[in-house]
Amino acid sequence: MSDKQQNLQDIFLNHVRRDKMQVTVFLVNGVKLQGVITWFDNFSMLLRREGHVQLVYKHAVSTVMPLDPVNLFHEHEA
Repeated sequence: MSDKQQNLQDIFLNHVRRDKMQVTVFLVNGVKLQGVITWFDNFSMLLRREGHVQLVYKHAVSTVMPLDPVNLFHEHEA
């Protein structure tokens, strides 16, 4: 393993971005957004749906829920 370990948030977001998984993003105010995460950094993410892109600030996000199951870790790492 490398000296600089990625945090769970980055591992999760990279996985759903790389696999172009459909996600539902719930904001802290209750708004539900759906689409594919195409990019993210420490403060925001880009969510694409039907040709439109939304810039979503992470401080406004409550939950990111993929449409399909996600397996982040291999069984031998548990």
